[in-house]
Amino acid sequence: MLLDAGFMLGETGPAGAKLGLRRDLLIEYLHAIHDRCKQLWRPHLAALAQRMRLSLAEVYEVASFYHHFHIVGDVRDVVPPVAPRAIVRVCNGLSCELRGASKLRDDIASKVGPEVLVVDAPCVGRCDSAPAVTVDQQEIATPKLISASDVIDAISKTASSNAGAQINWAMIQEAEYPILRECVHGLRDVNGIIATLESSGLRGLGGAGFPAGRKWRIVKSEAAPRLLAVNIDEGEPGTFKDRHYLETNPHQFIEGMLIAAWAVGIDAIYIYLRDEYHANRAMLTRLLAELNANPPMPNMPHIELRRGAGAYICGEESAMIESIEGKRGIPRLRPPYVAQVGLFGRPTLEHNFETLYWVPEILQRGAPWFASHGMNGRNGLRSFSVSGRVKHAGVKLAPAGITLRSLIDDYCDGMEAGHTLYAYLPGGASGGILPASLADVPLDFDTLQPYGCFIGSAAIIVLSQQDRATDAARNLMKFFEHESCGQCTPCRAGTAKANALIASDQWDRELLAELSQVMRDASICGLGQAAPNPIDCVIKYFPRELRG
Repeated sequence: MLLDAGFMLGETGPAGAKLGLRRDLLIEYLHAIHDRCKQLWRPHLAALAQRMRLSLAEVYEVASFYHHFHIVGDVRDVVPPVAPRAIVRVCNGLSCELRGASKLRDDIASKVGPEVLVVDAPCVGRCDSAPAVTVDQQEIATPKLISASDVIDAISKTASSNAGAQINWAMIQEAEYPILRECVHGLRDVNGIIATLESSGLRGLGGAGFPAGRKWRIVKSEAAPRLLAVNIDEGEPGTFKDRHYLETNPHQFIEGMLIAAWAVGIDAIYIYLRDEYHANRAMLTRLLAELNANPPMPNMPHIELRRGAGAYICGEESAMIESIEGKRGIPRLRPPYVAQVGLFGRPTLEHNFETLYWVPEILQRGAPWFASHGMNGRNGLRSFSVSGRVKHAGVKLAPAGITLRSLIDDYCDGMEAGHTLYAYLPGGASGGILPASLADVPLDFDTLQPYGCFIGSAAIIVLSQQDRATDAARNLMKFFEHESCGQCTPCRAGTAKANALIASDQWDRELLAELSQVMRDASICGLGQAAPNPIDCVIKYFPRELRG
C-alpha cells in the first residue's frame, strides 16, 4: 500500500539523504505520500503506523495537526478515493485580501470542476505579488493581478507536464565562502568573531531580537554535542524577506550558517523550510548535495533539510524543534531553554535565516560598518517586507529607525495612485496597527512598545483610506484562531471568543480588555500573548470605526 503511494524505504529524502524508519522523519514520510497522491488516505496512515511500529493515533495526530495534509477516507476503506487533479491554495492573508483574494477564490471555484480542490490558505510568503495563489507545488507569477484564467492555465500546464517549482539558476553565483575559509585556516579566531557580532549589534531577525553574539556564547558554553536549527518558516502574514534573500543569494546564508557551526562547535544542522517555498526547497536540496560532495570545511556538520507542513506556530523556536522531531508543533514550557535542552534534548543554537545571512558581510566589512547605519538614534540595517497600498511593494533594505513615512516615500515610490495613508502594521499580524498620525515613529526594536506595538520580523502592511482597521483586525484574529495550536485554553478559547466579539462594529470594550489581559498573562507562547494587539490598537487608535 505504501509502495503504491510512492513511499519506499531507500527513497531519496531530505537534502538527498536516504529515508529510513526514523521517528523524527514521520512528517517527511507524510509529505512523500501526499506529494504522490495529493491526499492522505487513512489506510495509508494505518500502514505507515504499522511500518513504523507506532500507534495509528500517534500518526494521525501529527498528520491532522498540519494544514497542508489533506486527509480523506475511512481506515476501513478498500478502494482509495479519487485524488484531486490539483490543489489550488488562495492566500487569505491581509495583504492578499486587500487585493481581492476572496473574490478571486470564489471566481476560481466557480470555473473549475469538482476534481480541483480550491482551499483558503494562510499567508504563503508572496505578499509583494498579492493576491498569491499556488497550484500544487507551483507558485503562480504574473506581471499583473492574478486572475482565475491564470490559475486555470497553470492547472493545465501542471497536469500535462508534471511541472515542478522553477528555479532561476542564473541569479545564483558560485559558492566561494571566503570568510569561512579564513576561519578554518586559522586566520580568524572564535572569540574575535563573536566579539565582532556583539559589537555590530546584530540581533535575531525573526522577531524576538535576542543579541546574536550573546546567543553564540551561551550555546558554546554548553556540553557537546550541540545542534543548530535554522528557521525559514516565516509564516507571519506580511513577511517574505527570507524568501527574497534565499532566492537571490543563498550562498551568503549557507556561509553564515557554516561559520556559526564552526564557531559554536555544531555537530548537526537542521534547516526548517516552510512548505510553500517549493522552488527554494529544490534549490537548497541541490546546493546542500553539492556542499556534501565538496565540503568547504573539515569535520563538516551533518545537514538535514526539513519541510514544514503549514503551521504558523512552528515559527516559535520550541514548536519548530518539536516539528523537526516529527511531532505536532506544540510550544514547550520553559525553562529549560532551547539553548540548554533543545533539539533531541541537546543544546541548540536556533536562528532565523536572515540573522545568519548577515554574518559573513558583517565579518567582512566589520562591526562599525553595520552599526554605522541607522536613523533617529538607532543602529544597523533592517530588511522590511513592505506590502499593501504602496506603489512598489517588496523587500526594502533600509536603516534601522527609519519611519514609515520615509520608508514609503523613499523606498516604495509613495502610495498607490488614488490612495492616502490611513494606517499600517509595523510588525506583521502580531505587531499591532498604528494610525497615519504615528507614521513618524522610528521602526526598530524597542521603539514601538510605548504605542502597544512591536517590529517583530519587520513586516509592514500599509492601509489606505479605502480600508478599515476593524476589517484588518478581523482578518488577523481569524488567522490567529486558525493557527492556534490549541495547547492552552487562553489562546485556543481566547482567539475564538475574540473573533465572536468583534464580528460587528459594536465592540464590548470592557470585555475585550479583560480577555486581552488574560491572553497576555496566561498564554504559553507568543501567539496567544500577541494576538490581542490588533484589537487593542483598534480600540485605542481607531475608535471612530466602532459603535457604542
